[in-house]
Amino acid sequence: MISIAKPLIGEEEIEGVVNVLKSGIIAQGPRVKEFEEKFAEMVGTKHAVAVSNGTAALDLILKAAGIRAGDEVITTPFTFIATSNSVLFQGARPVFVDIEEDTYLIDPAKIEEKITERTKAILPVHLYGQTADMDAINEIAERHDIPVIEDAAQAHGAEYHGRKAGSMGLAGTFSFYATKNMTSGEGGMITTDSDEMNERLRLLRNHGQSERYIHKILGYNLRMSDIMAAIGLVQLKKLEMFNEKRRKNAAFITSVLSGIEGLKAPVEREGRRHIYHQYGFRVTGDYQLSRDELLKKLNDAEIGARKGYFMPIYEQPFYKEMGFSQDCPVAKRVLDELIELPIHPALTEDELEYMADTIRSA
Repeated sequence: MISIAKPLIGEEEIEGVVNVLKSGIIAQGPRVKEFEEKFAEMVGTKHAVAVSNGTAALDLILKAAGIRAGDEVITTPFTFIATSNSVLFQGARPVFVDIEEDTYLIDPAKIEEKITERTKAILPVHLYGQTADMDAINEIAERHDIPVIEDAAQAHGAEYHGRKAGSMGLAGTFSFYATKNMTSGEGGMITTDSDEMNERLRLLRNHGQSERYIHKILGYNLRMSDIMAAIGLVQLKKLEMFNEKRRKNAAFITSVLSGIEGLKAPVEREGRRHIYHQYGFRVTGDYQLSRDELLKKLNDAEIGARKGYFMPIYEQPFYKEMGFSQDCPVAKRVLDELIELPIHPALTEDELEYMADTIRSA
């Protein structure tokens, strides 16, 4: 089976972990500090705060930004559920805005109509490795004096007019889960230029401690370990190579799809650098097979393609029980048409050709 994702772990990562184990400092220590510094440098922010996972990153920045019960946070229904769940963790309510059909990203033209006096943040997701329209989003946010928090969990190294994902709002959040463009096994990072946010995040992740056994606020244990940071440091060095391979693979698959009526490749908007965490293409009504028929042919050929997120978040059972009943018709239609195809940097040329031949023959 050609897997949908495959982490590339080499001898350098193994050596990094072994060195940490030999050092005896295996919890949060010097490797975490180094990882934070180098990740902030890559993103182009003043600070980076490492945490235990990407969901923790979202949770902590929303807490640090003062989101609380009764507040509303505008976000997208077309993403992994952790984004809106993190809003719920605060006792706040996610307000879902529909997406652009060609990019699958939150539609800035539909944000302003959802803003109320309770809106306290806008939380765009840089889905699949392409940044949302941050100029348009920030313009709306500035007009209403609302902070923007970027969910960049799938966008390590993605760019918007020369600016890196995670550098264009109050803060950005990243995940280093095993399937991401770079990994530390688990782990997350929050990037920000705000000294105030940086200080508060460091308290929140470590029991509210300003120094040992001095607790200034209610905090949590959401630290990253030096073992995870050792892997992340090596992966960060390889990130650009990984991303370029993903872009090359995506360009090849797009060239194949462009010659088949009814198959719609993902769009890379002008001025953006898509780093293809996933390659999601659409099977429209102009194609001779349904989405599910094509997906079955791919899976029967041992290609690990899959549906995208099965439904808009507000249709998830838990959300329906909570009374969410919003309607985002573009997100719903795209989800019904979408197939995610393997695009990771471990793919060989033979595997790419095999996927192309399978799609053509189908």
